[in-house]
Amino acid sequence: MPSPFLFALILSYVVFLAGVGLTGSGPVEMVGFWYDGFWAFLTFSMQMVLILMTGFVVAYHPRVNAGIRRLTELPNTGKQAVVLVGLLTMLLGWIHWGLSLILGAIFAREMGKTAHENDIDVHYPVLCVAGYLGLGLTWHWGLSGSAPLLLATEGNEFIQQGVIDVVVSASETIFHPYGLILTGLSIAYALVVLYVITPTGDQARGITHYIPEDDLFESASDGGVEATTEPSPQVPAERINHSRVLGGIIGLTGIALVVSQFVQSGIDALGLNIVNFGFLTIGIFIYMDPQTYREKFGEAATAASGIVLLFPFFAGIQGMMATSGLAQLMANALISVSTPQTFPVIAWLTGATVNIFAPSGGGEWIILGPPILEAAQNLGVPVGQATMAYAVGDAHTNLLNPFWALPLLAITQIKAREMFGYAIAMLLALTPFLAVVLFVLPY
Repeated sequence: MPSPFLFALILSYVVFLAGVGLTGSGPVEMVGFWYDGFWAFLTFSMQMVLILMTGFVVAYHPRVNAGIRRLTELPNTGKQAVVLVGLLTMLLGWIHWGLSLILGAIFAREMGKTAHENDIDVHYPVLCVAGYLGLGLTWHWGLSGSAPLLLATEGNEFIQQGVIDVVVSASETIFHPYGLILTGLSIAYALVVLYVITPTGDQARGITHYIPEDDLFESASDGGVEATTEPSPQVPAERINHSRVLGGIIGLTGIALVVSQFVQSGIDALGLNIVNFGFLTIGIFIYMDPQTYREKFGEAATAASGIVLLFPFFAGIQGMMATSGLAQLMANALISVSTPQTFPVIAWLTGATVNIFAPSGGGEWIILGPPILEAAQNLGVPVGQATMAYAVGDAHTNLLNPFWALPLLAITQIKAREMFGYAIAMLLALTPFLAVVLFVLPY
């Protein structure tokens, strides 16, 4: 398993050669598509950086961290520890993928530390995989799923293109029994797989095998000390910097605004911007001290560096796939062999295949949504069923592509090659289960 950055570079060459060989686009054209796509995710990149850093800062507040630590005291065995981390992460993934990504990573790390302190044998790489399962399984079926949320948006791109006539409400996707049953069955099955694949006894390598013990228990990695213990500054400028009144007022104002948005719009208010704004202002409120909050952001910046570097490269890959027609070619080839009975399985495989090369759920759905939805309607498959079947494919191969694991790798301080063998084992174990469930589960 190469590093995530090398993974992105290798995929860039693979997509470039595939575009030249399969679509008729020339090498110069493909380079142009790559460059044009390179900047397509700048807004989305900043949203991802913010969701990571705000989640990091909130989750590592001493009080929040203390709550996580209390949960880590519940398991008595390594297998129980892995199952608990996986359960929490997948449930959080259904609620919001960003929250799952950060808290899942932190929970895995803290569980590893508690197991070390309590002399419980737990294999740290499997803990980290459990902390990643929100992104690897449940997120796109949930409240922040890009595909179902886009279809539920008035005047969305697909209505403008004439692919669908009206919005597809969340009751037909996220909250439909089909989506809820898929989620429940998949969580239960994944927990069984986690329990089975977790090494025990002498085969279990704890967290100190991967992180030096001296680094592991530094105060900075545990959320630091309470801001209230800082002595009262004397210089007027420092008083302003540390003003709990200024921090508290702006934090409360932001929280009130978020609440008002949900009161007015309900679940339709959910989106990346409102989540980022909410995390940002909640963080200010719980820290109160603006200067301490800014300093914690500095600590979180390291975890975001991978996104800043890799997002443009994956945007370039997606640019080559979309503009050259390679993504459409792949989707049509897979969909052409489907029947009404097999279509959910084919839609899942289509999303899973393209997600390896373009791991942005929203961007991928804009590329694949039209051919998938048109084929579904031609075959008489409900649009909601097609969307949810595709959605799990987009999540499933996150267990192979290390892109979305960048924040987890930074927080847990584990290398991709140390955990992704178990992630791929989970992907392979899920494959026959998902194929059977998608084939037999009625909508």
